[in-house]
Amino acid sequence: MFATKKIEKRESYTSAPSTSWCSLIAIGSSTGGTEALSEILSKLKPPLPPVMVVQHISATFSKLFAARLDRECELTVKEAVEGEYAKPNTIYIAPGDKHMSITGSPGSICIHCKAGERIHGVLSSADVLFESVAKVIGPKAVGVILTGMGVDGAAKLLEMRQAGARTLGQDEASCVVYGMPKAAFNMGAVERQVSLQNMANEITKLVYSSR
Repeated sequence: MFATKKIEKRESYTSAPSTSWCSLIAIGSSTGGTEALSEILSKLKPPLPPVMVVQHISATFSKLFAARLDRECELTVKEAVEGEYAKPNTIYIAPGDKHMSITGSPGSICIHCKAGERIHGVLSSADVLFESVAKVIGPKAVGVILTGMGVDGAAKLLEMRQAGARTLGQDEASCVVYGMPKAAFNMGAVERQVSLQNMANEITKLVYSSR
């Protein structure tokens, strides 16, 4: 019954979202991130631009995680596939054994999922996604860095902000591990720190703001 209801809702959201400026939301997370993502993504409502997520997770579980989120969320959630074009109202989870990046333009975003060397000890790496978003989308993106150990995503989130993107970081009090958000905040990559409970609302407010 729930699945049928969700399909019916999605059919009415086939057109592109009428947002004023944002073409893509990019999110990076690690330790504690699966539950943080569930909390945030389940609160997001269409219409929204595509959402791309790098969660440090094994290849065995990334597809299962995407399927779980798809059951929880009003937006469509799927594991990303090489060469597909990002659609509005869809959340793309990076495969656990590939780096995810984008090419194209803000109006035509092509997703790439490629095997490669570990970066900061992880595969997928948020750095890879954020770097490509800074180059391809620039000021038409929102970047978010969530709970996690280490520094993955921090430097390239700074590149996103320097390219004109809006950026958010999870605050220390709501993080399981305040590593990645702290590193990003300390280097000036984070425009504003937000609690886990308020993150979905803040993302939505940014997307629909007049900048």
